Amino acid sequence: MNKRLQSLLVTVLLFQCITGLPQSITVNNIQRKDVDYGRLARIDTLVNSYIDKGWVHGVVTLVVKGGEIVQYKGYGYADAESRKPMHKDDLFRIASQTKAIVSTAIMILYEEGKFTLDEPIADFLPAWRNPSVLNEFHASDTTYTTVPAKRDITFRDLLTHTGGLDYSGIGTEKMRAIYAKAGIPSGLGVVDHSLRDRMDVLAKLPLGSQPGEKWTYSLSIDVLGCLVEVISGKNLEQFCMERIFRPLGMKDTYFNVPASKASRLTIVYMEDSLHHIVRWTKDHFAVDPDYPLKEKHYFSGGAGLTSTAYDYALFLQTMLNGGVYNGVRILSPRTVQMMTSGQLSFLFNGMDNFGLGFGITSELSGARGPLNAGSFYWGGFFGTTYWADPKAGLVCLIMTQENPNSHGDLAAKVEQLIYQSLR
Repeated sequence: MNKRLQSLLVTVLLFQCITGLPQSITVNNIQRKDVDYGRLARIDTLVNSYIDKGWVHGVVTLVVKGGEIVQYKGYGYADAESRKPMHKDDLFRIASQTKAIVSTAIMILYEEGKFTLDEPIADFLPAWRNPSVLNEFHASDTTYTTVPAKRDITFRDLLTHTGGLDYSGIGTEKMRAIYAKAGIPSGLGVVDHSLRDRMDVLAKLPLGSQPGEKWTYSLSIDVLGCLVEVISGKNLEQFCMERIFRPLGMKDTYFNVPASKASRLTIVYMEDSLHHIVRWTKDHFAVDPDYPLKEKHYFSGGAGLTSTAYDYALFLQTMLNGGVYNGVRILSPRTVQMMTSGQLSFLFNGMDNFGLGFGITSELSGARGPLNAGSFYWGGFFGTTYWADPKAGLVCLIMTQENPNSHGDLAAKVEQLIYQSLR
């Protein structure tokens, strides 16, 4: 090698080290030295045993290490009745995995200087000015009394689920009753409502707690989705497609799954009273399982998307890269650092902190389980799980379509098997 070329290569390598050029997710036929593939194959044995025992019908797992796919497989059946095999690129209802993407959407607008994180959302949605907080609730007739909130809800409150909101369907008994009476949907499977109308109605209902004082898993990301629409002037579907999905090459992520891809949508299941897996029915949680295929204009920021393991891995790798993928930047490194850092002065579940859209593995849980401290994670209602581990350079997804699932410990066991394979 001549000295000029050698000097050029050194310069390139130094530039890469300094700037942290983005990784792309690739398939490398040469096995990585930091992964024991024989030990990683224990995932096959475990997942197949769950399928053989009838505990789950179909699973997709995806493991990315250092930007390279080291494990990516479909197991069992996408449709158990017809014995249709599960393919690794099949489509899943990712439900609450929508939240991190919509949190990213609002942070894109934050980077454009449209608002500050501690600004009241009422500056954009006037119905949210001067909220009230539940004081007394009378279960017999669902009436209640309220007290004034100490302050307005901010963008940061919504991103961290500390705004005092709750959830329809899965929230506390009192707030479920209040939301049901007012016709507030969970967002899951909703087709025909007006998002702005429902969020304005929600604004007039009492909060379950004072803003900023308590973490409660909530409809806050649906409110953020409404804010994306109001601030950007585009509906949430259009904004996410233009600013996140197309730039990152996420070709299989939709609020409205096109008819041409309907055959790739996996069947969703539930358990009966004897824990037998049965097909999901429309009356279960009042959610039509075919909602991804129905044309909708209500775009739930907390639950509306359908995607694949691979597409979601592209999004997570982007976050791991500091907001850039394949030379396309959607967020700055500092914004990603904020999103994936603990924002709370308390542990939201007694173990971990919460960032701007993600659960954050604490030092305590990092010592007690495989994920390193600083990993960011979450999952979805129908049995999907994801995490990204900056220290290990990992992006991992475990996808099923079943709720409830009395054998949901599969995800935790796959997590163990991934980490035991690392050298």
